[in-house]
Amino acid sequence: MWKHQNIGSLDDFFLKLKQRAVPGVYFYRVAVYSEQIDQWIRRYYEAARTRGVVIEGRIPNPDEKNLSYYYEMMGEEFLMNAGFFQERLKKWLPRLRTDKRAEMAGAIYDSLDALRRQGKNENMLKNAYIKYMCWLYYRFERVVNLLGEEDLPKILYEGEVSNYELLLLGVLSSVGCDIVLLEYQGDAAYQKLDPQERFSTALQMAGTSGFPAGYSLKKVREEQQKAQQLAQLIPQTTQVNATNTWITGKGFEDVLKEGYARGKDERFFYNCFCRIRGVEDRLTYTNELLRYYEELKGSGRKIQIFEHEIPAPTPEEISGIRRGNYQNREQMLMDLSRNLQKITDAEVRGLAVKALMELLLALPKEENLNRLTGKAVYLICWLLRYHTRLFADRRDRHELACVLYLGGCRTENEALFLRMLARMPSDVLILVPNRNETCLVEDKLLYEKNYEESLVVKSFPRGGRSVQVGTAAYHAERDLDQLLYQGTGMYRSMQFQRADALTLRTMYEEIPLLWDQEVKYRPGFSTTDQLVHIPVIYAKISGVKDGALDAYWRSIKGLLTEDTHLIQEGRLLDLSRPNPMKQYAVEFYKNGKLQRKHIKEHPKFPYSVLREETQECMLDALERVLNAKMIRGIGENGMEYTVIATALNLPKEIIRQIQKFDFTKKNPKLISIHTTEKPMALEDAIAIALLQQIGYDILFFVPTGYQTAEHYFQNSPMEEHQIGEYLYDLRTPDFSLVSAEDTAKGLIGKLFGRKR
Repeated sequence: MWKHQNIGSLDDFFLKLKQRAVPGVYFYRVAVYSEQIDQWIRRYYEAARTRGVVIEGRIPNPDEKNLSYYYEMMGEEFLMNAGFFQERLKKWLPRLRTDKRAEMAGAIYDSLDALRRQGKNENMLKNAYIKYMCWLYYRFERVVNLLGEEDLPKILYEGEVSNYELLLLGVLSSVGCDIVLLEYQGDAAYQKLDPQERFSTALQMAGTSGFPAGYSLKKVREEQQKAQQLAQLIPQTTQVNATNTWITGKGFEDVLKEGYARGKDERFFYNCFCRIRGVEDRLTYTNELLRYYEELKGSGRKIQIFEHEIPAPTPEEISGIRRGNYQNREQMLMDLSRNLQKITDAEVRGLAVKALMELLLALPKEENLNRLTGKAVYLICWLLRYHTRLFADRRDRHELACVLYLGGCRTENEALFLRMLARMPSDVLILVPNRNETCLVEDKLLYEKNYEESLVVKSFPRGGRSVQVGTAAYHAERDLDQLLYQGTGMYRSMQFQRADALTLRTMYEEIPLLWDQEVKYRPGFSTTDQLVHIPVIYAKISGVKDGALDAYWRSIKGLLTEDTHLIQEGRLLDLSRPNPMKQYAVEFYKNGKLQRKHIKEHPKFPYSVLREETQECMLDALERVLNAKMIRGIGENGMEYTVIATALNLPKEIIRQIQKFDFTKKNPKLISIHTTEKPMALEDAIAIALLQQIGYDILFFVPTGYQTAEHYFQNSPMEEHQIGEYLYDLRTPDFSLVSAEDTAKGLIGKLFGRKR
């Protein structure tokens, strides 16, 4: 009889008998799952399908027809001895080898004898014997006929095995079969049948979990069939990539090596896929890049440089991709890949289709089909855009394009496109000199080289461009910046480029305390990367405390700092003058999106003289006002165009305030006083909503309690403080004649101050 042995690895199942460390058979049950186990199950399934038996669900009991044939051939006789079993097997399974017939007879006898010792009577033993014989003939004859060969036959059983099935599998194992039980629901049911584990061993591996819902051999088989269908659709190319198999690990030097010098086998093109993080020498890096570019250019290579991004496909490019409605990813890829027929070079086209399918089919199976379709469309758009520049008119099979990506690749689609190009006749070199940048490219083909030094490089130096090189002192200062201004609460002048306003909820008495304070000391202030979260005051003060006008005016006077813009009776903008941006507003907002690039490139853009960071800050604020629909009517009656026109026509003094605004210091302020029933103009309300989003502190003083800007607001974060009785028909004084009081005392002064 054959002894059960333990495996050293899953690959042991596929060793021939003489190759096994200890000759014997394997009988394992599998109730755990991992990607490695999944791949092994697929391989074992193929082995059982070609040289063995696959059981999906329980083995049916012999039916009336099966039993009738058995009795016709073998009769009713039954004797409980191995000789009888051997003689019957010779007649019932004539192709079974003589030596194996004796082993089989002995194994059947041992199995039935175990049942007899459990108390089974002779009739029960006879029924079990007939069941064994029928199963051997109708379900396992193929296995029986392979017994005794070096390549052991294999049985794969899916599901919860029954008692008699397990007994017969034990017989087959003991005469030379490898057996695997797949237990999707766990091992508990098996343990009830074989608590001492006499028949099989449970597979134990690190990093495993339970089987995923819906896993089955049927599903595995369907996936394999789909893969075979796709393999037939993927064009056969005369060359395949031998990526990085030849490199020395020197990065730049490897890419400069001529294609014909990289390898001789005509079946392959020898390309490079490499990422270099950090820089070897900050003082010389920029010059080295420039020299490297000139060498590449001088070699006649086709070069494509991406700086921190790959421009997204345009609406026109996307609309040019023919597509339909799809039921699964295979159907989608087969159909969309036909768009690559526009690539005239058949070899390049075949490699492109192959790379597209391989990469997208390797994505997680739970990936949303619509999202996957979007990825495929992006990849096809980019390839159709750049294929002529990279692969047109190739002189020979050794010619390789060169793609240089400067900066960390930040989107999944870009990462997929670079991985796709790395499977085509192209070197792909990703340069991440700033080690603080994240790069999403992950690939088994990718070679990575690391340096300790870090350097910010905004653009790739090349001929005809202004090249910037830093001195040792410059880089030392940048290092000092990292020590002093990163996570210390200290900030250098104009350190941050973008800001996001957070409205502070305060008591009325806290406003004078916070008003003239640097924003970095306010509750809720924080920074992330290049973005500052600014806590701002945004409130309406209704009524007059105790009806005391003198104290009321003095409290306002105490808030008029150097950076405070005061408007009276709601007049911020000069509405008597025409707004020149109204005629262009329609073209600046399409399909619910602000056309920022178009605005900045427009010849009439009024803020083009401002710092780039200031322009972006103002457009960020405008976008937030539009997206949050802070002004009533946005998206309904064309109000968005009025908002855009107003935002692009702010007063010069306001623009200058914004230009000098350092996001970590004192923020600009606006106080609006309303003493009459005259309503605020729509354009003024729009401007105020915009300024609040930029980071202004804004206070409305309304002794009447009437509505002001909130008449136009929707989804506005402004809060209101009711401080006293309403007073009407007041006249705002000349604040230069109003004596200021120590308003900073406020509630704190009242609570802890002493009477004199």
